[in-house]
Amino acid sequence: MHIRRLNAVAATLAAALLLTVAQPAVAQQRPLVTQDPETIGAGRILIQGGVDFAHDQVYPLSGLKGDLWRIPTIGFIFGISSIAELQIEGGLYDYLSISERHPAPLASLMTVTGDSTHDFEDIFIGTKIRLIAESESSPSVGFRFSTRLPNASNESGLGTDSFDFYASLLVGKTIQSVRIVGNVGVGILADPTSGNRQNDDLTYGASLARAITQQVEFVGEVNGRLSTRSDAFPGTESSGLIKAGGRYTKGPLRLDGAVFFGMTSVDPTIGFTAGFTYIFDAFKVP
Repeated sequence: MHIRRLNAVAATLAAALLLTVAQPAVAQQRPLVTQDPETIGAGRILIQGGVDFAHDQVYPLSGLKGDLWRIPTIGFIFGISSIAELQIEGGLYDYLSISERHPAPLASLMTVTGDSTHDFEDIFIGTKIRLIAESESSPSVGFRFSTRLPNASNESGLGTDSFDFYASLLVGKTIQSVRIVGNVGVGILADPTSGNRQNDDLTYGASLARAITQQVEFVGEVNGRLSTRSDAFPGTESSGLIKAGGRYTKGPLRLDGAVFFGMTSVDPTIGFTAGFTYIFDAFKVP
């Protein structure tokens, strides 16, 4: 009898996970950035936004350091088929309260004279494709590539005025009440101080989402990049964040929040993010 009860509990947890994680909305990971190979589904549109704060954010190119507010971060995801989606992500307003200035390669280009600066945020445009659907014995597998557009300028001290390209292999598996996702790939990062050099970084990510109830999840991740050069160009150094938080889902709306900690000297020491995700059926795919 005791074993039967344990089996019933396991079945209940698995059902709860399917309701909260295996739905198409799982493809979008706010407050995480590690990409799930699952997509949102054909004809759907997902809107997400939030507010981020980072303490002691460093800008190696301009030599600035301070507290950064990103207000708001915005993302739009379009389900262009049952296995593919188009992603557009960025922010409208980055505000840095400057606490320190240091010598840096592009410091002379800045027009910032006060104790703060602001600018638009760089935009990422990407496509994600699910290659293999998840089964009971094997994970789902996907591929994502994206480009970073240089919207933030050198003059503000917050931008690089260079294009970057990223490509990643995505793997995800549901094990009882836990969703585990892993990413590995490459980032081709232009040297912002020279137009004819690049740094090929290794990108990585590992996340988990633990269903507590049908509406509440605990989430966590490690995500970043590793420079393949010992003398990495400023702006292409190794960096990474450790993040932990939670999500609450009610119908098509999901609320989230998390704290994060930097892993290198160019990362913020601590910060937080809070936001929402909303998904809806918008159009028919022929």
